[in-house]
Amino acid sequence: MTSASPSNSGAPQRFPVVIVGAGPAGLTIGNILRAAGVDCLVLEVETREFIEQRPRAGVIEEWAVRGLQRRGLADTLLERAQLHTECEFRFAGERFRFAYGELTGQHHFVYPQPLLVTDLVREYADVRGGEIRFGVQDIELHDLETPRPSVSYTEAGTGERRLVGCEFVAGCDGARGVTRTVLPETTTIARHDYGIGWLALLAEAPPSSDCVLFGIHPNGFAGHMARSPEVTRYYLECPPGDDPEDWSHDRVWAELQQRLGADGSPPLTEGRLIEKRVLDMHNYVVEPMTFGRLFLAGDSAHLTAPIAAKGMNLALHDAFLLGDALVAYLGKDDGSGLDGYSEACLRRVWDYQEFSQWLSEVYHGTSSGDEYRAGTTFARLRRLFTSPAAAAAFAEQYLGTAATY
Repeated sequence: MTSASPSNSGAPQRFPVVIVGAGPAGLTIGNILRAAGVDCLVLEVETREFIEQRPRAGVIEEWAVRGLQRRGLADTLLERAQLHTECEFRFAGERFRFAYGELTGQHHFVYPQPLLVTDLVREYADVRGGEIRFGVQDIELHDLETPRPSVSYTEAGTGERRLVGCEFVAGCDGARGVTRTVLPETTTIARHDYGIGWLALLAEAPPSSDCVLFGIHPNGFAGHMARSPEVTRYYLECPPGDDPEDWSHDRVWAELQQRLGADGSPPLTEGRLIEKRVLDMHNYVVEPMTFGRLFLAGDSAHLTAPIAAKGMNLALHDAFLLGDALVAYLGKDDGSGLDGYSEACLRRVWDYQEFSQWLSEVYHGTSSGDEYRAGTTFARLRRLFTSPAAAAAFAEQYLGTAATY
């Protein structure tokens, strides 16, 4: 909640910036500030162990990795990440390779988000000496429309109430975090519900292909994404709100084998399922991404369903822009980056939203039960593999190189 500063919390600590949320966006902003000698405080409701193990995305676009590299945040990633230059569509019983690396000279990095978070929190807290509090509770934001906002919270372990004064608050705590609850009624939140679910799976099994697989099948979409030499991420289209417990080991693998099967392809390598959860496919965009001295970043400001693997990339884009803008303001009194932050972020956000919507039609048109949508799905796929112009346009959007940065 937002309110006037409490009068019974004693003399507050002060930091130029308080960051709420220790995900990729919050930790990247914190590292950018610390590299410039700016003090900041990160508040996180979960434990350090939890955020370093929380399963999330794993595909990072090359421009995002280069942005991390320029800021000294990609050393371990560059050593350990897998490089992908192709993906494969499987439909109508056939396999179609799409070599986007040959078209663009760029590639994807596959690096699970928990590993990136581990790298970022180590760099922020252990190397750059950034202040971070884990396991905090009851975060409240105060006086956001004044030049002297503050944040209060209950400290883990002691239960003591703390008050922190600041100049800016970075809201990086997701859609359910406190920073989303303080937005004024004038804020617009645009939403889109795809009306489908994805059963998200982690399998204790080596990848069955050297690239990402997209299965376009009348039974529903299926996806295969490597996470490590021992673990593979799979997706299965399912009804929204479906119960993961209704998907037994045998049922999951039977559907994956069928939906991802194609002439000349070996069967998938099966293994123990170590995660099963249903994701209801929906998107949202918050406009503007600012309120007074509060600046939203990552899932606090927008959600892109994992249809096109864009979420972590958008979070990093926000973090680069906001971190650099805060450094410019606090170090040089240059407010142009903060003034233009929301508009600059939203250009890429909406570009990625549109691509995800387009790709959803490709993934789900065949299983929609609508003969018209199925027909247009196959028309799009045929065009992708017969038209150099269509292939180049898809590659740009798939890699994020077409968006402005």
